[in-house]
Amino acid sequence: MVDPTQQREPQVFVNSGATELPDDFIRHLVWGLTDIGIFNVFIDRDEWWGRDLNHIFTCIEESTIALAIFSPGYPETEWCLDELVKMKERANEKKLLV
Repeated sequence: MVDPTQQREPQVFVNSGATELPDDFIRHLVWGLTDIGIFNVFIDRDEWWGRDLNHIFTCIEESTIALAIFSPGYPETEWCLDELVKMKERANEKKLLV
């Protein structure tokens, strides 16, 4: 569980990397998060493919919650799997709720 004493606005990291997910799905997800007061959402598919993963890893480290959205092509994307490993490491350290 994430340390509740942290006094920062929650950031949600969305790991999907899937161009196969419809925009409506992501839009509804963001609207739902906004409805519960979470306004800081980082979506990995909005990043440039092939960009240095250190930027993405920093976003994961700055997040309090991460969502992994699996799609048919997800396991074939090394980028997504690397993000998932980082999310798991942070969750094991009790620094990220996945």
